[in-house]
Amino acid sequence: MPHHIVIRSVPFATRLRAAAGAREILQRDRARATKFLAGVSSHGPRPYVEEHKRSHHHKHKNAGAINDPSAPTTTVPAPTTGTSGSTGGAGDSIDVTDSGVTYTMSVGVGNPPTQYNLLIDTGSSNTWVGASTAYKPTSTSQATGNTINVSYGSGKMSGKEYTDTVTLSPSLVIKNQSIGVASTAQGFTDVDGILGVGPVDLTQGTVSNTTEVPTVTDNLYSQGTISSDSLGIFYEPSSSAGAVNGELTFGGTDNTKYTGEINFVPLTTTSPASNYWGIDQSVTYGSGATPILNTTAGIVDTGTTLLLLATDAFQAYQKATGGTLDQTTGLLTITEQQYEQLQSLYFSIGGVSCMTANVSPNDLTKPTFWKITYELTPNAQIWPIYLITSDLGSQSGSGLDFINGFGWLQRFYSVFDTGNAQVGLATTSYTDAETN
Repeated sequence: MPHHIVIRSVPFATRLRAAAGAREILQRDRARATKFLAGVSSHGPRPYVEEHKRSHHHKHKNAGAINDPSAPTTTVPAPTTGTSGSTGGAGDSIDVTDSGVTYTMSVGVGNPPTQYNLLIDTGSSNTWVGASTAYKPTSTSQATGNTINVSYGSGKMSGKEYTDTVTLSPSLVIKNQSIGVASTAQGFTDVDGILGVGPVDLTQGTVSNTTEVPTVTDNLYSQGTISSDSLGIFYEPSSSAGAVNGELTFGGTDNTKYTGEINFVPLTTTSPASNYWGIDQSVTYGSGATPILNTTAGIVDTGTTLLLLATDAFQAYQKATGGTLDQTTGLLTITEQQYEQLQSLYFSIGGVSCMTANVSPNDLTKPTFWKITYELTPNAQIWPIYLITSDLGSQSGSGLDFINGFGWLQRFYSVFDTGNAQVGLATTSYTDAETN
């Protein structure tokens, strides 16, 4: 089994604390959402799995979640679980840095490697450098002669493709990884580029003369470095930027970073959410279960900072909280008295089968299925002085009606499982934390 280790990455500063920075974050998130809503062709992890005709059933029960009966769904086995710092764990873990806007990690490219500070993005799949620190070719660098062009809605890059050795940690070294080298990059401040860990099909059309480009996770798996094509992500809420307080685990999960067990849900079949890490969920507010968003499709995305809801759902949330739209930032604010009355948001996600993992479908009779409800506490809805929930910019029914971004993901452990077309979620010791 691959060795399981932890390394540190390089922090960078944030402008979120300033009003201008908050306004820019909202503008960037909405531009990114517009890109997602535009959709792509039949991409995403689900077609990947359907093509390979994998079919299994499983169950993982979470002690920190609320179970409700739901319509039947089909799920598949979870990636293996490791313990951080052990020598026999199933995955390799890397600490990542809270930038105050999203998370970054230090990635080495070349031999000897040059270190680049890359934004971790589950909503795109190309890995590239050169937005700030220039690419330095070494003996392992090979120009392919191809060009690369990637648009993120909130930014874009263009340049040339190389293959090179990429070092994520001493035990996570990838040979001949496709790397974009930016000639121009717009919309990227204080980072050197992107570490794309989204569905591989999102790379289609981004590199000339190439059908698609395997992601770093795909290559770690195909080269035998990790045992499953999956990625576990842990975030710890913090009140300061530049804190090394997150962790990526390639090829497994780190069971020291979550409480209870991980609930896995199948990816949504609704487009365009199905093109990304898409799930089905409903949202209610408070103990009275005030409806905010009926069951619909959306995505979980590390590259989005806020929690974005369809316009009608956002308006329902604003009414429930009494929040006022701040004209400077475009974000909701509430008074101290309103904060004292603020209640939790509840997210009922997916349909999780109540069965034992790795049981043959032929052995199952009358399985019971559940939806799992995750609680976003009042404190978790404030970050750092505004409500993190904002307007997606389109009415519900678009096929992508929410984005559970970084502000939401900080409160839960998440697993992006390409091999089995599923997303895993679990509570952590920080789900109810008072820090944000």
